Amino acid sequence: MVGRGHRGRPGRGGPGRRGSGRVPTDLPGTDDLTGWLTGRLPDGWFVGAPSVTVDREEILVVGELPAPSLDEGADEAAHSAAARGRIERFREETRTERMEVARQAEHRYGRKVAWGARIGEVEELFTTLSVPVMTRLRQQERLVLDTLVDAGVARSRSDALAWAVALVGEHAGTWLEDLRGAMSAVDELRAKGPVLDDDGTAGQEGSQEGSQEGTAGAPDPGDEGGGDPIPPQG
Repeated sequence: MVGRGHRGRPGRGGPGRRGSGRVPTDLPGTDDLTGWLTGRLPDGWFVGAPSVTVDREEILVVGELPAPSLDEGADEAAHSAAARGRIERFREETRTERMEVARQAEHRYGRKVAWGARIGEVEELFTTLSVPVMTRLRQQERLVLDTLVDAGVARSRSDALAWAVALVGEHAGTWLEDLRGAMSAVDELRAKGPVLDDDGTAGQEGSQEGSQEGTAGAPDPGDEGGGDPIPPQG
């Protein structure tokens, strides 16, 4: 649920602040996306299954292509040029089919589809989305971005912010994966929910056990809670 700020405007999220949770969406689930792509993509496009990355706006599909054959004496520059040429050929020859797959996937999953291909260490992404993200920064945070701009690391504040996000993703990859896994587990538990009987109770056996446990753990009516009252929390 999005936090609300002054006069109904969205509140500012951030670490330790209310309103910083994920924004709920009505997007279709993508649990079966990898399987759907495996069955839908033409045979022979990629070596093995492609890698699939999903966010709220985009599905990125990147597949490994077979490496072109070169003479044994070919240097690294020749291998890189050959790989880029092979990727460009794949992009041109598969354009019509990729557009049709993307159209079907967008209808099914409610997101745009972008493509990419790699051969060894050479990877190229085709047309991908660039989504603007609005944020508010205080002076100390702006100074970080301005330092990157003044040092020539970035061309602008927005470029510096994108660079900083990429740096976090590179050096905190394991932590981010753990965080995504934890969120997925929460989503699965939320989707399961309690199983209710027709009368709206959570099952007779579980209801009886919960009643017995609640009776055993409840304070004596004459005890009045057994301690000082807890002051209201602000």
